[in-house]
Amino acid sequence: MSLLEICQWLQDTQIGTEIRESIWVFPVIEGIHVLALAISVGIVYYFDLRLLGHNMRRQSISEVRNQILPWAIAGFVIMVISGGLLFWAQAAKAYVSIFGKIKFVALVLALINILAYHGITETTIAEWDKAPVPPMKVRMAGLFSIVLWTVVIAAGRLMAYTF
Repeated sequence: MSLLEICQWLQDTQIGTEIRESIWVFPVIEGIHVLALAISVGIVYYFDLRLLGHNMRRQSISEVRNQILPWAIAGFVIMVISGGLLFWAQAAKAYVSIFGKIKFVALVLALINILAYHGITETTIAEWDKAPVPPMKVRMAGLFSIVLWTVVIAAGRLMAYTF
């Protein structure tokens, strides 16, 4: 069974069909997804701007992170659940869409960037936490995050216009 066949099966399940064909369910899930995306990615952009040294220079990066992390995680969890339901409803369409492929690649790269930042870069935070402008590796993690999440959002919107 190919990945496309699995996506088609997923899309054709009763739940996928009910989400897709409902007058209210799909738009409500999509609205929740967009709001959660605004919360999660908006907060991530704000943090990334601190990593780049463009805002809140008087606060340490760990202080900023500790203040916003619970909100970013909550938004992210809601975004993943709602995005999963949207994918479930249109999995085959998303799989064959060039914008779907771009979105999923950008999501994987964003995940790698998150894991690299928290697993590698942040381990040395004691050395650069209070710096108004952090070292290059920290700024690059913030820049990559902004670029990748922008690509995810743009590809997601473009994908929706091709269905």
